[in-house]
Amino acid sequence: MTYGNKLREQIAMPGTTPLIGVYDMYSASVTAAHYDGMFVSGFGFAASYYGLPDIGFIAWPDMVAFVQRLRGAFPRHHLLVDIDDGYVDAEVACHVVEALERTGASGVILEDQKRPRRCGHADGKQVLPLAEYLEKLEMVLATRKDLVVVARTDATEEADILHRAQALAATDADVVLVDGVRSVEWIKRIREVVGDKPLLFNQIAGGKSPRLSLGELTDLGVDVAIYSTPCLFAAHKAMDTALAELRLADGRLPAADGGEEVGVGESTRLLTNNISRHRPVPVARESVQV
Repeated sequence: MTYGNKLREQIAMPGTTPLIGVYDMYSASVTAAHYDGMFVSGFGFAASYYGLPDIGFIAWPDMVAFVQRLRGAFPRHHLLVDIDDGYVDAEVACHVVEALERTGASGVILEDQKRPRRCGHADGKQVLPLAEYLEKLEMVLATRKDLVVVARTDATEEADILHRAQALAATDADVVLVDGVRSVEWIKRIREVVGDKPLLFNQIAGGKSPRLSLGELTDLGVDVAIYSTPCLFAAHKAMDTALAELRLADGRLPAADGGEEVGVGESTRLLTNNISRHRPVPVARESVQV
């Protein structure tokens, strides 16, 4: 079974499938111990790889190379990849989709924003004419083999949100995402207009959408939840705290043995899993007496 079909099968199961945002190989290594699905967040990748905000700086070869490293280390995990607007051009979007599918991505998210683009929970978003986006989406759908394709709209006007959600649900896209949904009531309205099409909800700390549990999302008919930035924001806070404490301690490191701090041993064990994770477990053979 292909990676795309594995994710498609997971989405079809009861409940809301969580996909956790990862921004580098270390965050993915920690995530892999807790969840079987990852979301390659454009916000996180722009922040970690370039040190820039999520406003369109990502170069597609960098994203493809990152996904290739992820798939090599995590052969059994779902990998949903944010490809923003397909890097502007429809032909480029198709080329990237082909490359990601060869690399082992499970799925992609393609949005309808126009440049300059913004994080889905930021102000100032602009969207392409619907017909132009649908043409790009249809080209991507015709290009993919088994890859899951999430059709995303960043519309902000109420009538346009529902119109676009309904239009995306009528395509052969596997899942619909309306980003920046502001209330539970709006999740219900979107769920109604997309019919039986699987629905994805994006949660981001400090974003515009309500904070909801997986149980609550399941009750609302949401099939997939992406958590774009919990690793990135937790790392931000932890690093800031650790360095402030290091300064206060006049440069003396905290004890890592038997305490709450991560030391070289624990870190090395985590990373060693990325070497051995994909190797088959040897089958014990019964001894043969001669």
